[in-house]
Amino acid sequence: MICADGDSMTVTNDDLSQLSDDQSRAVAALIREELARRRISRQRLADQAKISISTLEKALAGRRPFTLTTTIRLEEALGVSLRALRNDTPAPTAQHNGVARGDLGSYARASVSWIEGCYVTVRPSFSDKDAIYAYQTEIIWDEVRSSLIFRESQRLDAEFTHQGDVSVPNQSGHIYLLVNSNGQYRLIILTRPTRTGQMHGILTTLQAGRGAQLTPVAAPIALIPASAVNPIEFGRIAAGRPCYEGYRKALRRTIEEPFALFLPA
Repeated sequence: MICADGDSMTVTNDDLSQLSDDQSRAVAALIREELARRRISRQRLADQAKISISTLEKALAGRRPFTLTTTIRLEEALGVSLRALRNDTPAPTAQHNGVARGDLGSYARASVSWIEGCYVTVRPSFSDKDAIYAYQTEIIWDEVRSSLIFRESQRLDAEFTHQGDVSVPNQSGHIYLLVNSNGQYRLIILTRPTRTGQMHGILTTLQAGRGAQLTPVAAPIALIPASAVNPIEFGRIAAGRPCYEGYRKALRRTIEEPFALFLPA
């Protein structure tokens, strides 16, 4: 006997057998696709399949394999085939069809296409308190990863150029640009685009100091559609430069409207 969701049930050894890692990954990808297509929550699917939300979340995140019992219940709830029943049968190939993985928000490409584009990114300069630092950020769809990614360019400090994942969860209504480099995170949290296409938010990163010293730092940040900036200047922009006032206005808007809050100590 085993206990699941407070209910006891009899199971066979075959029921308890686990899918292979490859099969589990394929099943997880197909479930995320069905959730996105049907626009239903994971909790609702777990309820319909009569499994715990914890079991579903852990399996989708790859922290535990799917069992045949769980997979069969999910197939019955969704009305689709998710896996090959025998371990010696190849698992179905996951067809993303333009749907991002669950930890990025399970978004369909069509639902986030309005984010794609080329942006001028502006933030305060870390080395000159009166200057603004500007570089280019491109947000595009990556077919291999089946999700949005971002990549930076035109940075004065080219060795710190970043690229990473774009998360768009429905729950928060915000956009996350995330870099994970060997467990070291850099995060930008942005609002959805305004009427003019600008996105405003907070950058949290590490500031390079003397030698190997790194200091945590947070700063306002704004992404401005490149098509709306003329002329475009990159690098450290001092007062008096043609783009300075426009860049400064975008940064001030981040704080003053406010799109982000910076609390006093």
